[in-house]
Amino acid sequence: MSGTPQSLYRDEGVVLRTQKLGEADRIITVLTRRHGKVRAVAKGVRRTKSKFGARLEPFSHVDLQLYTGRNLDIVSQAESIRAYGQTIAGDYSAYTAGTAVLETADRLTAEEKEPSLRLFLLVVGALRSLAEQAHPSGLVLDAFLLRAMSVAGWEPALHGCARCGEEGPHRHFSVPAGGTVCPACRPTGSAMPNPVTVELLEALLSGDWDRAEASQGTNRREGSGLVAALLQWHLERGLRSLPLVDRSDAASPRREASLRL
Repeated sequence: MSGTPQSLYRDEGVVLRTQKLGEADRIITVLTRRHGKVRAVAKGVRRTKSKFGARLEPFSHVDLQLYTGRNLDIVSQAESIRAYGQTIAGDYSAYTAGTAVLETADRLTAEEKEPSLRLFLLVVGALRSLAEQAHPSGLVLDAFLLRAMSVAGWEPALHGCARCGEEGPHRHFSVPAGGTVCPACRPTGSAMPNPVTVELLEALLSGDWDRAEASQGTNRREGSGLVAALLQWHLERGLRSLPLVDRSDAASPRREASLRL
């Protein structure tokens, strides 16, 4: 009802995407800490005199005050916590990886206002790492995707058999089965990745960056292919941004910083 008073709430979030609304407004999609994914209208932000238009761009970590609306909430205040966009956009590898991070977070939160604190923290950690160039961008992305799938209940089996649980390591990998498979459970058409590649995925999932960064480019590329195939299988269609990811940093040297995923 139009006479129902609007409730005010405050939360922090990461802007995942934006779209134009009318001549001056914008719809922003934000993954928040406590309220999950929220779609809200930011009025007048496309005007040159807007006070917080620049704070509501993708990659921005913001503190928001919102009013609940009938269909879309309304942003009344926006304060910047950290703007990752300019730094990430200055590096093509980081930008393409970051775009895939945001799209994945958007796709994994189909239900609006369903809290997902773990995914929110993963997104913030990934963007921070990309902005600080803590690790090669491709590895940051694959670590994020593996852990995001784990949060969604799709953690791949990388040691035991995905079907019967028999302890491995196993030589075959089946995307439909959800990871490595033993000889007895191996479906037709299973891949046979290099064992070092599977070890790399284990390192990325567990956060063992010393082991992950010691990997070779061939194993990183093979691992990225497996991660992308797993994600596409679970989402039932691929990410638009994933084929555009620049993997040219596959042999980048390690930089001293920590990824807080």
